Amino acid sequence: MNKNTICLWFDHDAEEAARFYTGLFPQSSLGAVHRAPSDYPDGKAGDALTVDFVVAGIPCMGLNGGPHFKHSEAFSFQIATEDQAETDRYWNAIVQNGGQESQCGWCKDKWGISWQITPKVLIEAMVTGGAVAKRAFEAMMPMRKIDVAAIEAAVRG
Repeated sequence: MNKNTICLWFDHDAEEAARFYTGLFPQSSLGAVHRAPSDYPDGKAGDALTVDFVVAGIPCMGLNGGPHFKHSEAFSFQIATEDQAETDRYWNAIVQNGGQESQCGWCKDKWGISWQITPKVLIEAMVTGGAVAKRAFEAMMPMRKIDVAAIEAAVRG
């Protein structure tokens, strides 16, 4: 058992979400699906109660707790991408699977989990600081999905 595991609350579809995430991101795997031993307020005996999974190396547990709590942008996964093709692959998979676009490389999946699909060139520009960071930041601000070529051009000045 991991010392620290991220617990993500779902209405009733933690297993579906875990299968989607583990099929999309490298260094991901589906673990045990724990079934409810008896009926509970938002489910029945035998329903998936918790699902263990790893997404991009991060241990997670999906909890089917019912409709009482919703996700917000206060929590997000940040996925660092190598290039435009990888950025497109993750972004498009999330958005085209019932998700929605947001600003500055953020999108939300159909379960309400927020994702930052962030090319490494943007991360590196921000770490560099100064004029490089300013140009990259200003180029990023109007974007939804990050345009790697535009960020690279901004970095070059």
